[in-house]
Amino acid sequence: MIRPPKVELLAPAGNFEKLQVAVDYGADAVYLSDQRFSLRNAADNFTVEEIARAAAYTRQNHARLYVACNIYPRTAEEDEIARYLEELGRIGPDAVIVADPGILMMMRDILPDMPIHLSTQANTTSRKAALFWKRQGVTRINIARELSLEEIQEITSGCDLEIEAFVHGSICIAYSGRCLLSNFLAGRDGNRGLCCHPCRSRYFLSEEHRPGQYLPVEETERGTFVFNSRDLCMVDHLDKMIGAGIAALKIEGRMKSIHYLAAVVHTYREALDACCSNPGEFQVKSRWKHTLASLTSRGYSTHFYFGKPGPEAVCNAGINPQPEIVVIAKVLRQTGPGQCLVQVKNKLFSHDPVEILSPRQPIRFDTILQINDTDGAPLDFAQPNTVVTVTLSQNGHPNDLIRRAKPGHGI
Repeated sequence: MIRPPKVELLAPAGNFEKLQVAVDYGADAVYLSDQRFSLRNAADNFTVEEIARAAAYTRQNHARLYVACNIYPRTAEEDEIARYLEELGRIGPDAVIVADPGILMMMRDILPDMPIHLSTQANTTSRKAALFWKRQGVTRINIARELSLEEIQEITSGCDLEIEAFVHGSICIAYSGRCLLSNFLAGRDGNRGLCCHPCRSRYFLSEEHRPGQYLPVEETERGTFVFNSRDLCMVDHLDKMIGAGIAALKIEGRMKSIHYLAAVVHTYREALDACCSNPGEFQVKSRWKHTLASLTSRGYSTHFYFGKPGPEAVCNAGINPQPEIVVIAKVLRQTGPGQCLVQVKNKLFSHDPVEILSPRQPIRFDTILQINDTDGAPLDFAQPNTVVTVTLSQNGHPNDLIRRAKPGHGI
C-alpha cells in the first residue's frame, strides 16, 4: 500500500476566519465549499472569489485546500456545476470532494488533472467498491462511517488509494449521512445541504385513539432523544487509526465556533504529532481529554470503530449548552509589549484571569491588566462585538484566543 509521508489532519472551514484558525492551529489541510453545492448550506461558506483567497492563504502557509462539491444534483443544475468546476480549475485547489457519479464524470471531463476525493456520502464499505472508484479516477476515499477499524484495514491493505476517516465531531444518525428525515418533516433536504437536524429533537409516542396525549418512549426527565447520536471522539485511539492504514483524519464541524475549531485542531495536532513520533508508546494526556470535554458536545463515543455501537452511542440528554471554557477575545495583532488589539467575543473585565490558546503552543495563563478603547481611553470592561486593546504580562499573536480561566481548570 502506498502511504503518505505523514498522516494528514484535515479540518473544516465554514468561513475565511475559520480557515485561518484551522491552518494556524495546525491543520495540514482544510475543506470548504461554496454557497451552492455542498451539504452545509447553513454554514457561511465561500464565494468563488473567497475560495481563490483561501487557496492563496493555504498555499502561503503550506497547507492543502479541498473544495466540497458533494450534493446530489438535479439535471437542471448541470450547466451551473460545469461552470463552477471550470472556475475551480482556474483557482487550483488541491482536490475536489464529490459524491455523485455525474459530478465525478464532469470532473474527469472538465478537470482531468484535478485530484478527486470521494465523500462519505458515497458509503464505500468494501475493498471492491474502493477499487471501482479508483478506476473512475478517485484518488482518496472518505470511508463509510459504519466500518470498524478492522474492516478499514482490510480495505487499506488491498488497494493503493488514500483512505480518509472521521476522527472527531457530530455523527448523523442515518446511514453514511444519507438522511430523509429533515426532508419529510420540514421539506428541507439534508442531501442537498438544507438539513434542519430533527434528529436532535426530543420525541414522544402518540397513539391514534388518544390524540394530544404524548407518552415518553422511555421514562426520563428530559424526554427521549431516540435519533440523537453522541459525537465521535477518537483522541484515545489515534495509534489504532494509523495502524489501520488511515491516511487522513477528518474533523467535522464547518458550522462550529472558532473556539471549538481552534481547541479541537490544537488538541489533535499535539496528539497526532505525539502518536506519529512514537506510535508504540502513545499515551493520552489528561489535558487533551479535559479540553475536548469542555467543548459543546452531545457526549462522546467511538461509534463503529470497535464494533457495532449500542445504546451508549445515543445521547439521551440533548446537547450540553454551556461549555466550561468561554472565549472572551481573539487577538488581531500585537500593538506593543504585552499589548494586543483584540476582537471581543464575550464581555471581558479588567483583571480577569485568562487562559491563552495559541497555535502550536501549550496553553498559557495570564491576567488582563488593562483595557483601552481604540482612542486609548481606559475601560473597566468591554462588550462583545467591539475592538479594544488589552494589556497582558505576555505578548500575544494573531489568532490567539483569550479564554476566561476558571479556578482549578488549568490545563
